[in-house]
Amino acid sequence: MSPSVPLQEMIRTIRSARTQCEERGVIQKECAAIRAQFRQNDNGSRSHNLAKLLYVHMLGYPAHFGQMECVRMIASPRYSEKRVGYLGAMMLLDEKQDASLLITNSIKNDLAHSNQYVQSLALCTLACMGSAEMCRDLAPEIDRLLRSSNSYVKKKAALCAVHIVRKVQDLGELFAPSARSLLSEKNHGVLHGAVVLITELCERSPETLERFRKTVPDLVQIMKGLIISGYSPDHDVAGVSDPFLQVRVLRLLRVLGRNNEAASDAMNDLLAQVATNTDSTKTVGNAVLYETVLTVLDIKSESGLRVLAVNILGRFLLNNDRNIRYIAMISLQKIVITDHIAVQRHRGTIVDCLKDPDASVKRRALELSLALVSASNIRSMMKELLIFLSSCPPELRSQAASGIFNAAERYAPSQRWHIDTILHVLTTAGGDVRDETVPNLIQLITNTSELHCYTVHKLYRALLTDISQQPLVQVACWCIGEYGDLLLRGECQEAEPVQVTEDNVLDALETVLQSHMSSPTTRGFALTATMKLSTRITENVDRIRSIVSIYGSCIDVELQQRAVEYNALFRKYDHMRAAVLERMPVVQRNFQGQTSEEATEETVKEIQPARVKQEEAVLPQHPANQVCDLLDLLGDSQEPVQPSPAAGSTAPAQSITTTAVGGDLLDLLGGLEPTAQTPAPTVTVYEKNGVTLTLNCEHQSDSTMTVTLAASNSSDSDISSFTLQAAVPKSVQLHMKAPSRDSLPARGAAKLTQLVVLNNPNQVHLKMRIRVSYTSQGSTVQDMVQIDSFPGLRVTGL
Repeated sequence: MSPSVPLQEMIRTIRSARTQCEERGVIQKECAAIRAQFRQNDNGSRSHNLAKLLYVHMLGYPAHFGQMECVRMIASPRYSEKRVGYLGAMMLLDEKQDASLLITNSIKNDLAHSNQYVQSLALCTLACMGSAEMCRDLAPEIDRLLRSSNSYVKKKAALCAVHIVRKVQDLGELFAPSARSLLSEKNHGVLHGAVVLITELCERSPETLERFRKTVPDLVQIMKGLIISGYSPDHDVAGVSDPFLQVRVLRLLRVLGRNNEAASDAMNDLLAQVATNTDSTKTVGNAVLYETVLTVLDIKSESGLRVLAVNILGRFLLNNDRNIRYIAMISLQKIVITDHIAVQRHRGTIVDCLKDPDASVKRRALELSLALVSASNIRSMMKELLIFLSSCPPELRSQAASGIFNAAERYAPSQRWHIDTILHVLTTAGGDVRDETVPNLIQLITNTSELHCYTVHKLYRALLTDISQQPLVQVACWCIGEYGDLLLRGECQEAEPVQVTEDNVLDALETVLQSHMSSPTTRGFALTATMKLSTRITENVDRIRSIVSIYGSCIDVELQQRAVEYNALFRKYDHMRAAVLERMPVVQRNFQGQTSEEATEETVKEIQPARVKQEEAVLPQHPANQVCDLLDLLGDSQEPVQPSPAAGSTAPAQSITTTAVGGDLLDLLGGLEPTAQTPAPTVTVYEKNGVTLTLNCEHQSDSTMTVTLAASNSSDSDISSFTLQAAVPKSVQLHMKAPSRDSLPARGAAKLTQLVVLNNPNQVHLKMRIRVSYTSQGSTVQDMVQIDSFPGLRVTGL
């Protein structure tokens, strides 16, 4: 191929290459010829060669050797060479390269050129790749062009001024007077550039924002002129007059009307007119309507206008275009808290979107459906959500299950309905629920004494049907162990009568113990349940003893330890078995936001007086040798244990001295008053965009520490998809537990807490890096936090 072939011929040759290697050979040969002609200063083919080099650059091949040729061609007096030179500068140069500074003087000279097309080339190049230094040097020239009489130059100068303001914010004051005067122009291109420039100025300076609020009537008149104007072939797009300018004006009105009642009142009538007169059957009309809705919802608009905006979003949900449905649900999710009733009118349409085949639409529909749940619609909404849970994609099951649990806890009409709902979720998606689901359900069942019989029957039937859902199996085993006597009695009026024998129950538990699908934790639940049944049944105690003895040599250490202790209870302390394995008391709820230490301290203080009274009533009934047997289980019991004043018992000294060893033991078990410790300080490690992240440390041992991360949101908008990721040195072991929630409501309505357990066996200097990720107002934010020291850090340990 000859070096002087035209650009079209070179493109045809490259496209006809059959392999990547052949294409590289053609390009390398052509680049070598271009380099040779650059060195020969062949003025006749300079623009021709540079155009070919730009095409090579577009294909991804190196073309940096043409940068200086671009500089020389920009300085050329010929327009054809300037045009290719400026195009090459925009493609091959950027503000980080020194070669870009060489064209500053050429751009300045061309900005003062008498030809408007040469001026436009310089304006486009400066707006594309101008550095901060170039912007400072050429800003006066841009301001001069903003005042020129040529509309073609003014619209390009306005957009160039936008780039300068973004690069050097201090230069915004220079362009404010010129931008204000551009609003009186009739040319749509100039108006478009002026509106974009004013929007940029107002978003970056509160003082400029207050100054331009006086222009709201002018913008309203511009917008009305666009609405009532007749057909114009230059600006009409699918029956809408210049939708690009309309969208920009609406966006500027949103900025000017935010948190200002006077400006909002001035544009209310206009927004109502746009919302009712714009054609929603075309994409361009929907674009204008969407910007109108965003403006209505962001300013201090009237309540009727907000309802109209919500109705427009409701119509968007019926659109066949998935993109329109998606943005409608994003907008509805932002306003569901403030305009809950208006959004509720479109609940049926939102629920139908759960069946959409598009994954992103389905996810947004799930988030919005969960936000619409209230006390009045909990039954109908939960029915739809449970149907969705049974067929939703695996990546949405965890989010759906968590949302259903939260909604059921807040709005459950009855305890039985609450239990049935959670069991339905565990049966459908038990493998995708969070770790705290099992203890929370156990606490709920324990506190609902009137439903113990109903619950144990329901869980027993679920256990016979499916043992693959581990959380469901764990709760079922726990209930069978606690309330197995109610199951065997078969007198439950809340469920269908089922005759269950002792062998049936033990067979079910043995199936769980022997199943390869059971986790070690689930086997632990099943083994404990089997042991507890030894006090609730009468004819199969020997079978239970044999089951427990088998696991005394289990490879799992936790399961082996339980079995050994239970075997010891059978052999040596059988007289105490009924007391040790009695039903569990009511579980005290550990609320979110309260540390486990605080919850334990409050629980101990509440049960301490009752425990002392129980001590006085029980002590005379137990001989001393039985208590010594229990002490032997805990350790050596040959010598009587003396009461220690450090035990912290609140019982009187007289009642202890008369009980000998038994009193000492019960004082040992009852003296649970925690030692007062100075709490570790809470430190704020991240504070941005209204999001605050605090850190609190608690030492478990010399090498183990628990870090509690708490996040809150003080902004006016909800935050979703909030995640925390942590990294520590390689010698430190890190375990992050599941967060309490994945969203942060606005104005601090709720907090997110997450526990991080750190094990530092080598006692290295501890550092942590935390990545904070969340979605706010449709945009994703990611920040990194470096923690070099921890509050309350021990010198000898962590």
